[in-house]
Amino acid sequence: MTAHLLDGKALAADLRAQVAARAAALPYRPGLAVVLVGDNPASAVYVRNKDRAAQQAGLNVQTIRLPAGTLQAALLTLIGRLNTDHDVDGILVQLPLPPHIDTRAILEAVDPAKDVDGFHPINVGRLAEGSAILAPCTPRGVMKLLAAAGVSLDGARALVLGRSAIVGRPVANLLLAANATVTIAHSHTRDLPAECRRAQVLVAAVGRPEMVTGDWLADGAIVIDVGINRLPDGRLVGDCNTASCAERAAAITPVPGGAGPMTIACLLENTVLAAVARRKEGRGSAPGPR
Repeated sequence: MTAHLLDGKALAADLRAQVAARAAALPYRPGLAVVLVGDNPASAVYVRNKDRAAQQAGLNVQTIRLPAGTLQAALLTLIGRLNTDHDVDGILVQLPLPPHIDTRAILEAVDPAKDVDGFHPINVGRLAEGSAILAPCTPRGVMKLLAAAGVSLDGARALVLGRSAIVGRPVANLLLAANATVTIAHSHTRDLPAECRRAQVLVAAVGRPEMVTGDWLADGAIVIDVGINRLPDGRLVGDCNTASCAERAAAITPVPGGAGPMTIACLLENTVLAAVARRKEGRGSAPGPR
């Protein structure tokens, strides 16, 4: 068996086009504010990519860059200002933050209606009960990849490898909402390969290079590899060994080019969803010039 490669780049391009069309049909430009604290090189690249994609989609994007020594109080003041800015529909605070800043306090300060990352406790709770409008971007992208692959999740055995609040747990909740039978595996799971072999759908999000090999998979499994790891030789690889997994899987995402591109596309979608929801509730500004 040779697995079908799920093209996240093409799917993300389609989604960005859909977002741009929906944004163009609105009587206002949805606004996204991205806050970057410090000079983390990887974060700077991500923010540039987000900024470019948002502009191409017709969003009104502002990127606010702050020095690494920015005090937590100053960052909270900025978020408070963005919360009350009627032209800002989505707020994204780029992680990781410098160690002297309490990440939880910052994420909880963002207006849940503008929380396009889906990290606020209120949105986490809504996701758990199945009523979230704003789901975290990478998990939302995982579900779109599965849909594009034609996977029937109703009753399917799904294993989420990793229990982070950013990917693992929200993916599990989205899979549950799709009526999959979900298991979450982690560093304390006994006989991890055996758990993986029971799964018809495997979502790997642990941050360990090529940990999952083909002999961990059931024949015909669908594999979504969320991991992105840089090896000493500079290569980027996922949490799965793509070559060996492709011999057993029916479909698999490549790294790079699989789940990664979907994250930014889903961020744009979340921004438009937040804009529409806020204005329906009367929380946005009156329509102005585009």
